[in-house]
Amino acid sequence: MKIIKTFLSRLIFILVFAVFEALILLSVFKWFGEKAAWIESILRILSIVIILMIVKNSKHLSSDLMWVLLISALPVPGTIAYLFLGANLVISRTYRNIQRATADARQYYVQDEEVLQEAEENGRDCRGQFRYISRSAGYPVYRNTGFDYYSLGDEGFPVMLEEMKKAERFIFLEYFIIEEGQLWNSMLAVMEEKAKQGVDVRVMYDDVGSMFTLSARYARQLEEKGIKCISFNRINPILGIIMNHRDHRKIMVIDGKTAFSGGINLADEYINVKTKYGHWKDNVIRVKGEAVWSYTVMFLTHWNAIRKTDDSFLPFKAEPLPGSVDGYIAPYGETPLDNEIVAQDIYMGILNQTNDYCYIYTPYLIIDTDMINALILAAKHGADVRIITPGIPDKKLVWQITRSFYRILIKGGVKVYEYTPGFIHSKVFVSDDEVAAVGTINLDYRSLYLHFENGTYIYGSEKIKDIRDDVRKACEVSHQVTLEEATYRPLKEFLLGVLRLFAPLL
Repeated sequence: MKIIKTFLSRLIFILVFAVFEALILLSVFKWFGEKAAWIESILRILSIVIILMIVKNSKHLSSDLMWVLLISALPVPGTIAYLFLGANLVISRTYRNIQRATADARQYYVQDEEVLQEAEENGRDCRGQFRYISRSAGYPVYRNTGFDYYSLGDEGFPVMLEEMKKAERFIFLEYFIIEEGQLWNSMLAVMEEKAKQGVDVRVMYDDVGSMFTLSARYARQLEEKGIKCISFNRINPILGIIMNHRDHRKIMVIDGKTAFSGGINLADEYINVKTKYGHWKDNVIRVKGEAVWSYTVMFLTHWNAIRKTDDSFLPFKAEPLPGSVDGYIAPYGETPLDNEIVAQDIYMGILNQTNDYCYIYTPYLIIDTDMINALILAAKHGADVRIITPGIPDKKLVWQITRSFYRILIKGGVKVYEYTPGFIHSKVFVSDDEVAAVGTINLDYRSLYLHFENGTYIYGSEKIKDIRDDVRKACEVSHQVTLEEATYRPLKEFLLGVLRLFAPLL
């Protein structure tokens, strides 16, 4: 009953303001119809300018094609919709603060030049990737002194809980979804106790991501327990319904010594306590050592953009724990507020350097021509390229769009598997026993271009083989899709083509 009540209260809120914004748009259109024709002429000229700007500046034109077609077909409403959706980036104080905070945080991402040079020498095939992550993306490459991969949320959750119990200074959590249940309540009990002991406990969750799982005043409830809490980018009446850019990150940092990330959110379905879509296949990674600092900075950057709490991040930097070096590691973030497409560039870099194999987990597959061509080219170079997607979907419409990409990929030599037992939620690239990327970034438009995300690039670790073996085991219980199964009748192909154009809005 509590969940239903929460769902209905937030849903009613959204619907009221959706209607409100729709009425505003209708009023604008009516006003245009009653006023002089020169207003429409200006918008038509503006539509041409916008199309030219999109074509000239787009780094993912096949994904931006939706706007080109919409504005071309409907210049006036299309232009208004484009400007209306983009208005959040201009008027949102949250986004402006994040941009400033991200720029300020660059001072804390300091690359050890000796480590970078060493990484380039030891991983010559990936030296361009190291340089890109460090120089262009701005995230340091560290020696890996502690990395563990847990192939299921069920396995990672107990480790997360035990590490939280060891906290002495601070616990930071940044997650897309939080839902009350066995997982969250267990963590909350630890955090309440730690807060009473004087530990700095902070929680940040996305307001849209947790819209149907938490009440609108949940952040206040945590504050009453002594836990500092932020509901990221709360829905508001002004353009609130179309706030596209959400905090999809999953980060936990404990005392600056241990960090967790991966695919799981903080809800019971992610550890298979609650079953919605069959077996939930997800992952958790644990990082120790100097690389934890990048996770700490990422969290504090978002936190201080919304609630200015810390004059300096340096008090949260811990002395690195001793550990044997096992390759190199680079945690990185993705933001829609700059011109760098970090996540896609890292994925593309892995594909371009693949020789023997590249295995991919993704719950959603909505990709542009650049990614399609990179996947097919890797297969044509002789690599074993496999993509594992869900066998049981959580969003049927998105699943149909995902399946619409199978045919061109299979024809190009890419192997596509659907995870028969249930839903794949992991977001993983692993290649040649040498390199992997594990994080929150799906192979879809929203993760690659619209959301705040995070990932971890790993090179040369022996534990990369654990990730490889995990994917191979998943393939054994998955169905390999044939070309015949991926070929649809002309009408369905046409309808899926139309849906793919509007995938950025889904």
